[in-house]
Amino acid sequence: MIRLVRKPLPESVENKLAGLTAILQNTAAGESRYKKATSLWSSRDSVKKNLREALSDFAAGRNRCMYCGDNEGTDIDHYRPLALEPLLAYTWLNHLLACSRCNSHHKRERFPCDDEGLPLLLDPTVDEPADHLLLALSTGRYVHLTARGEVTVEVCGLNRDLLTRGRQCAYDTMTMLLPQWLHIVQQTAGVDNFLASASPEEGPPALVSAEKTIKGQPFADVLHAMARQADQPGADVIFSDRVDILEILRSPLFRVRFGFTA
Repeated sequence: MIRLVRKPLPESVENKLAGLTAILQNTAAGESRYKKATSLWSSRDSVKKNLREALSDFAAGRNRCMYCGDNEGTDIDHYRPLALEPLLAYTWLNHLLACSRCNSHHKRERFPCDDEGLPLLLDPTVDEPADHLLLALSTGRYVHLTARGEVTVEVCGLNRDLLTRGRQCAYDTMTMLLPQWLHIVQQTAGVDNFLASASPEEGPPALVSAEKTIKGQPFADVLHAMARQADQPGADVIFSDRVDILEILRSPLFRVRFGFTA
């Protein structure tokens, strides 16, 4: 799971959501409101299409699930479930892109809160997951740093075997792709200053293509963890079997081109 920056909705879509929320507000609270919310949600395909497009616009890679980062985000998940907060059915800040596995098989209607009623489940558009979770690159498993991290791993099934093996594969894939990226950079001698100030879409076609390939890989959390851990104490031990990768991860140009600058 990585931090994602939510973008504002077009005004026309905001107006649609406001109208649907007004309908729910005019429905009696309790079971009636929940039934109305689920009924509206199941029938408003045009609105859901607008929402899915907006979520896809800031999802990692190629529309990846905002929880596991592996599968395609096919579902619009209500961070606060409809069963608990039907009034938030059409609230933009309550929508996340999720795969059916995370949404329907793991999270479902679960929404643990602490004794003060605050959410324990992380919201990647609000929280910095790295403050709560540490990804062990060698095993592909998440280690929780906080109670919220522990709950998120459990609720979303983030350490299920398919995901841990996928992250290990992604780690090896990045180990192969990053030297290729560096080779292309080295073939463009004399443009370092340009690359450091240009947008990610600018640069030699081969370089832009390589960067799109890297950014489009599943498990974006692996590259984020690699970049973060390269600057941490003990990095030489973590990357002891791939020293060349550590040098790339620490290079200023890599940081700029892949958006890991402070």
